[in-house]
Amino acid sequence: METIVLIAVIVLAIAIAMRWIHLLNAQHDARIAAHHFSDPLPRPPGLPDDTRRRAHRADADG
Repeated sequence: METIVLIAVIVLAIAIAMRWIHLLNAQHDARIAAHHFSDPLPRPPGLPDDTRRRAHRADADG
């Protein structure tokens, strides 16, 4: 009987923690959505369109 109660308490604690984390994530997402980020800086002339690291590595591999 004690084992069943202990397992029930652990499952309940996990469920409460999952719900709390979900609510915190929703609050954080709402805060991010409400924040207005500035426009990106324009690309300086002379730079290629794709400056990601992956694009450079693909050129080096081939």
